[in-house]
Amino acid sequence: MALAQRLAFCLLLLCGAANAANPDPWVSSQPMEQGFALSVRGQPVPIRHDMQDHPVVAIAAADLASDLAKVTGGYPMLLGTDDRAGSRQEVWIGTLGWSRPIDALVAAGRVQVGDLTGAWESFIITTVTDPAPGVKNALVIIGSDRRGTAYGAYELSRAIGVSPWVWWADVVPARRPDLYIAAGLRRFGPPSVKYRGIFINDEDWGLHPWAAGTFDPERGDIGPKTYEKVFGLLLRLRANLLWPAMHQVTQPFNVDPANARLADRYAIIMGSSHAEPMLRNNVGEWRGAAAAYDYAKNPDLVREYWRDRLRSNGSFENVYTLGMRGIHDSGIVGVEGVEAQRTLLNRIIADQRRLLAQNVSPDIERLPQVFTPYKEVLALYRAGLDLPDDVTLVWPDDNFGYIRQFPNAAERSRTGGSGVYYHLSYLGAPLSHLWLSTVPPSLIALEMSRAYDLGARTLWVANVGDIKPAETNIDLFTSMAWDMEGFRRAGGAPGFLRDWSTRTFGEALGPDVAGILTRHHRLNFERKPEHLQWWLPGERPRRSDLTLAQASERLAAFDHLVADLDRVQPLVPARLRDAFFQLVEYPVRAAALANQRYFKTEAYETLFNAEPVAARRNGAEARAADAALKSLTAKYNDEIAGGKWRGIMAEEPADSLWRKYRLSPPVLPAVTLTQPDHATEPSLPVRPLEATEIVRQAEAFSRVEGVADATWTLVPDLGRGDGAMAVAPVTAPARAQGGPALVYEVDLPPGNWSLSLDLIPTFPVDGGEIMRLGLSVDGGVPATVEVVRVTGDGGWVQGVLDGRVRQATGVILIGGRHRLRVEMRDVGPVIDALILRRVAAAG
Repeated sequence: MALAQRLAFCLLLLCGAANAANPDPWVSSQPMEQGFALSVRGQPVPIRHDMQDHPVVAIAAADLASDLAKVTGGYPMLLGTDDRAGSRQEVWIGTLGWSRPIDALVAAGRVQVGDLTGAWESFIITTVTDPAPGVKNALVIIGSDRRGTAYGAYELSRAIGVSPWVWWADVVPARRPDLYIAAGLRRFGPPSVKYRGIFINDEDWGLHPWAAGTFDPERGDIGPKTYEKVFGLLLRLRANLLWPAMHQVTQPFNVDPANARLADRYAIIMGSSHAEPMLRNNVGEWRGAAAAYDYAKNPDLVREYWRDRLRSNGSFENVYTLGMRGIHDSGIVGVEGVEAQRTLLNRIIADQRRLLAQNVSPDIERLPQVFTPYKEVLALYRAGLDLPDDVTLVWPDDNFGYIRQFPNAAERSRTGGSGVYYHLSYLGAPLSHLWLSTVPPSLIALEMSRAYDLGARTLWVANVGDIKPAETNIDLFTSMAWDMEGFRRAGGAPGFLRDWSTRTFGEALGPDVAGILTRHHRLNFERKPEHLQWWLPGERPRRSDLTLAQASERLAAFDHLVADLDRVQPLVPARLRDAFFQLVEYPVRAAALANQRYFKTEAYETLFNAEPVAARRNGAEARAADAALKSLTAKYNDEIAGGKWRGIMAEEPADSLWRKYRLSPPVLPAVTLTQPDHATEPSLPVRPLEATEIVRQAEAFSRVEGVADATWTLVPDLGRGDGAMAVAPVTAPARAQGGPALVYEVDLPPGNWSLSLDLIPTFPVDGGEIMRLGLSVDGGVPATVEVVRVTGDGGWVQGVLDGRVRQATGVILIGGRHRLRVEMRDVGPVIDALILRRVAAAG
């Protein structure tokens, strides 16, 4: 089977029978038989909603009117229930049980709502003839609840071409004066995941300076004006939950009661991060010493601190975080040792639930509560906690996109279910990633799909840093949470990127933009732009693990990527140039320049004595890349969208804070140590090098051997080749033998060759620390290869920085033809490549 055929076969297995990225359109610019005329010659029809409906319905109706104006050029009238009809055609928006016009239609049997009643966040969009005197036709949007209604209005906005990023990334929609909606009923929801949201975190370098200095200078902080834009974005993304900004630079969300009231108007559910129980922001709200935040010594003081918040905010829709850690995401204080901490945490959780019952609702089992076993808390959970069955377990990743543990069979049976806390941005060891949001979509899709299939369907929250420039990944994350099966039918992460790029930049540019973003993420998965140093804070500086030739090859790949960017950029319509810069050009070009700066500086240092002319040329190129990067960032802050985003973008490292978690500022060659104007570079002989390493990409197998309940499948665009190989379904049972296998035929040059496997740094799915593979050579008895994955050890550090774990197998092959068979034992391992290295003969 040819490689292309194998890839297509694996993609089919991974995604199911994929449909085209774009379904049949139900909005047209041409009249449709029995269709609804939403806008004719730039004049959209009125929008009617009941003023007694939920406030978010009025917000969504007004946004729909604004969106129609952007698309058609005309602004529709907004009508209340009792307003006289302004047109024979109208859009009606309302919530079951809250909208008199909608309820009248349902009572008269004019609309069949089916199982919409009582459903969670669901809606229908349908056409109705003669719904009321004077109205010939209505396009009716009916929500099962307040968010369902709002999502329905924003779904229509999407369908007419308005991006969720219309404000946050200046994606200006194409003008379409004529809009027609196909007849019939369309049903949406309920969502795949009940609670879906984002965590604004580490806002010090982007969101806060932008809000304080540009968007809301009167307040000088992140406040209601900024949160209103965040809430609007969440609704457009069909999300419903926010963990608000919580660093010391920002006033705590609940210090200003207007924030919580605004969240309620927008129907956004509020929560607090894994380290902030009971809706408290400890960094900004705990007034005592950090050491006093100690439940072992000061339980009455801490309980009163929690009780005050429950009394002030308990009437709103919230998800309550249980448990306790120290101030600002540090470990719990007061007791030491797993057993003592476990006992104290059990006591804390029991007391928190009593507070909730006393101050929010005695029906405690119906209150949404979450417990996140993050970092050291996972060990306490594994030691045994008395966690009530109705509390949702929220499983964390390792802060770099690899989920540390998934729910087992017993945990999947809990009434509270499971969720995931996932990082698209992170401040912490071994090195932060705060700048360009380069967790690849393929990894997000793999890990969140595994979590979903293993039962984590109650709550998903992504740490998104400053929101920008994580727009694409936020959209991906929330799209999966809204409709996982639809995401899979549309082709998984590659299908999402194609569809997202096409919806954002049009049919002509969509495929090119998707290709650019895919290659951008592949290159930066090998080494994030925030990780461009090969020593950790506090260590002696050292050079990278790349040879000069390997570094040159990497820079050439970036050059080709930027060349394609330069080819596409002039084709972008004028209305989308600001959006293109924010969503594509800045992250792609900035990552390329950061690599150019780093590796050209390294070449300067390496060649300085032996090849001074070449060294100085590389030094000049490093300085030029640095200047270009600073100019590019200044353009983002000062020019794009007329200066709208001034202060939002900070090149990493932006300052000297949190040094133990961030790379060091680059030290560039002095300007005087660059190539003299008329220097001649000597011509050095090129000596051919004997191959010492052979790389066989995992997807380049000779054949795949499936079994009845499992097979190896391609995870496209993950790793260093065309993808990586994983076992599907993730629910397949482990086995000692007889698992699905990948077979490789290899021809080796003379000599001895050691075999290693490059693995994506995923964790076991069974909650342990060991993953297993079976490996046989030339039909021999399979040996078991064990992969140990422990967060925080040296192998983990290297894995998250390199985007791979290299696992020795102990197999030595002699030159010639061999058949290698890699067999599944556990479903955890994800194989990126087989690595064969020449070794000296024994003896």
